Amino acid sequence: MHDIRALAIDFSGTLAWPGPNPDASLVASVLADLLGRPLPAAFREAFDAVEDEVARADRRAHTHTAFATVIAQAAARSGADVPDPVAAAEAVFAAVPDAAVDPEAAAAVRRLHRRGWRCVLACNTERSLRARKATLTAAGIAHCFADAVLSCEIGYRKPHPRFYAAVVAACGVPAEHILFVGDNLAKDVFGPRAHGFQSVHVPRADRRDGVDLSRPDTLRHISELPDYLGALGAVPV
Repeated sequence: MHDIRALAIDFSGTLAWPGPNPDASLVASVLADLLGRPLPAAFREAFDAVEDEVARADRRAHTHTAFATVIAQAAARSGADVPDPVAAAEAVFAAVPDAAVDPEAAAAVRRLHRRGWRCVLACNTERSLRARKATLTAAGIAHCFADAVLSCEIGYRKPHPRFYAAVVAACGVPAEHILFVGDNLAKDVFGPRAHGFQSVHVPRADRRDGVDLSRPDTLRHISELPDYLGALGAVPV
């Protein structure tokens, strides 16, 4: 096929090394600072319980419940007064470093942008668009992405069909003309292919056991993507 006109690129594990996730203690500490008062002792247990329930339900349905909703539900169960859960969620992720973008990956994205490729960020993440854009800006690649599809913003995770439909809309071309690039076989390779995309696998260095790196649809690192596209004769339109 190879008539590629846009690129959908995953974030964690592809562009960046996976980052930390906030636990109940950190969330409670950040909210106490934000609100200027301690939260009820029951908040931590309530947060853990809600997070577990939400995670299990979301995994079954490939949906994404917003982190602000988890905070709101934990607050309601524990009797905590959190008047603005959305602002609370932003404060939590401002306190937790995002995944660090690989400098070689950033350089590759800039090369793709200079060549005229339309790149769309396509990832499952708890972080809001504003928070993720801040990370991309710090890495010098925010301007390289024409759009972003984030699970926390649309309410669906890869491999839900609605996630891939949102990617098609963001790319502005039919799925068969989009190359999906990512480290997860189910979500970034087989899932997209089942919905008409082309895809290329970029396995994480620590998860390469059993991966055939000689396959033509597998790259050792996303830094190889510009040359991979060149070898296919793919050029942006």
